[in-house]
Amino acid sequence: MSDSVYKVVTLVGTSPKSWEEAATVAVETAAKTLRELRIAEVEEMDMQIDKGKVISYRTKVKVSFKYEG
Repeated sequence: MSDSVYKVVTLVGTSPKSWEEAATVAVETAAKTLRELRIAEVEEMDMQIDKGKVISYRTKVKVSFKYEG
């Protein structure tokens, strides 16, 4: 097995429905342009509130992928 290097980036996904969907949006969007995603780790979750009502769920996710060059 050869040595490998992985890069880690932080993404923020949003959803009007749930934190889980927000995390999924972040990972699936990143997967469109990044190859070999390996791990996604939820760092933080919060909500946007307007006039006493939750309008958006936000999930901050660390994603790692294989670094090429």
